[in-house]
Order: sequence, then structure tokens, then C-alpha cells
Amino acid sequence: MSNGRRPDVAQLSGPDPHVAASAGWTGDEPRKGFFTDTSICIGCKACEVACKEWNGVPDDGFNLLGSSYDNTGALGASTWRHVAFIEQARPLGGQDAGVEGTPVGAAASDAVNEMAGEALTGDRNVLGTDSTVALGMPSTTLPGAVDPDGRRTDFRWLMSSDVCKHCTHAACLDVCPTGSLFRTEFGTVVVQDDICNGCGYCVPACPFGVIDRRVGEKGAKNVGIAQKCTLCYDRLQVGAEPACAKACPTQSIQFGNLDELRERAQARVEQLHENGVPEARLYLEGPDDGIGGAGAMFLLLDEPEVYRLPPDPVVSTRDLPQMWRTAGAAALTLLAGAVTAFAGRRR
Repeated sequence: MSNGRRPDVAQLSGPDPHVAASAGWTGDEPRKGFFTDTSICIGCKACEVACKEWNGVPDDGFNLLGSSYDNTGALGASTWRHVAFIEQARPLGGQDAGVEGTPVGAAASDAVNEMAGEALTGDRNVLGTDSTVALGMPSTTLPGAVDPDGRRTDFRWLMSSDVCKHCTHAACLDVCPTGSLFRTEFGTVVVQDDICNGCGYCVPACPFGVIDRRVGEKGAKNVGIAQKCTLCYDRLQVGAEPACAKACPTQSIQFGNLDELRERAQARVEQLHENGVPEARLYLEGPDDGIGGAGAMFLLLDEPEVYRLPPDPVVSTRDLPQMWRTAGAAALTLLAGAVTAFAGRRR
């Protein structure tokens, strides 16, 4: 793939408002990215399906994990979009859900775990079987059920479509020895399949655990090659939006110019705060974090750790210059010691 660019400028940390220009691109193409509003994600996984269909990404098993309704678990070489399902035993927030005062029973997950615990202590008939497996599945009951004590137990779903962050300072790109990873004119980071040698240096370099090498039978598509979201680079080149954003029925995934998305995201957070959801917050929206900002930002309803996101991500190559200087100083010290020892021996 010819990318028509000059070699990257050696800047490894800090804000960079002209990330494409720093990578050698000319022109005034604005940086593109995603804004994912998790407050309106319904967990339909249309984004996952659209991503796989458009990019030819193979299936990754589609096996229920046993801990939620999720069947992919995390981002990886064959999961470029991942919708997280997180059940919390807490109210929706200050929003009026229209069920105030309605008693609700305990979440089904609590009931299943309680019955499984009783069965494991000897009363296996509780589950109607002589063997038991505690799946820890989330609730399937709707608000409105009444328990014997008339108690109400609120719970909420946190659903979030995760994706590659297309970092301003992308460690995966910094450590790639073949130039397979490159910065596009839209500020995104893309893997060139025909250049990647499968070394895997990029895998531990990513602070989000996004990129990985594809596993599969020999001869299958791109097995052993590093893979991740390209932000549908081929679609951007012809003025089309990424497949995941196009398929999202609630506009939870929004695509556009990054500066405009930041304004939209801030307005949405303020709206939620006014509507009684003070826990709404933005993640990766600014350029002053440890990766110099990202090409994908998120509106979250809880701490990043709840979504399995690092609270303070840092580009792992940030300290490379200092590391090389330290290594060079150590080498010079060793060389000086060797020269001194050799000179002393000759006397």
C-alpha cells in the first residue's frame, strides 16, 4: 500500500494538534475520529457485525463467556469493535425511568448465585439437578417484579462499544520495525497487512491492549499478522463514514472531525448533568493526557476501570529518549572502565 508520506517526525509525547502533518502529510485534511456516547448504547452489536462484514474480519467463536451476555470479551485481532455488557446493582441515576415506587425483586444473577451456593453445600435439588454450574449470568427480569418482602433492587446496564483509540502518540507505530503501521492523512493509525512480519512488538506496546496477532489455522486470512481497527481507511478515502458508525441505530457511535466531536461530547455531558446524571464524564477527550489525546473519545457513566479502560494511559515509548541517553551513558562508563583497565595492565 502506497501511503504518499514522508517519515514520521520524532515526537513521542505531548499535545500535537497537527498529527498528520507531523507524520509528513501535506494538505489541510482535518483529523477524523469517533465519539462514543455509552449512555445511549443498547448493546445491539450492530457495530461489531458491520465491522466484520465490511473489513472481512473472521468470527472469533461467538461463544457466551458465562459472565455476561457478551460473546467477544475484548478487543483483539478478530474483534475490532467490542460491545461491553456490565450489570450494576444501582439505579440509573437521577433520570425518571417511570417506575418510581414499583417494588422489584433481586437481580436474577443474585438469585442464581444464591441457589448455586445452596446447591454446592449439599441441596442440589434447589436447581432441579444433581449437578450445578454457577454461570453468574446477569438479570433477565424486568423492573416491576415483587419479592415477598416488597423490596426494590435497582440495577442498570452499562454498555459501551470499544475500539482502537488511534492515539496521537501511538506506541504501536513507534516500535514497528517494518513500517507496517503508519499514520494516515486523517490522523488515524493503520496496519499494512502486506508489510507486517508478525513480530508482535506492537502488542505489548499498546497501553489499551487493542492490537494483537490473529490466531487461526494456517492459510486463513492474515493469521500471525497484527490486526486492529483502521477506522475504515478505505471508506474515508472516498468520503464515506466508517461501517460501525453507519450501522449504529442510536447514534451512540458518532464519526466526524475531531474538534467538532469534542464540542459535541462536552455539550452532551452538560446535558446529562442537568438531567440528573452527575456521574457522566468524558474519557480521552483532551490532548493533555499521557498519549497526547486520542482519535476516539468516550462518554462514560462510571470510572474507566469499570469498563476495563486504563484511568491514566501513557504511551509506552514516551521515555525512550531518556532510556537511550541512560544506556549511552552506561556504555561510555563501561568503555572508559575497560580502557583504564587495559592501560593499567600494559604498564
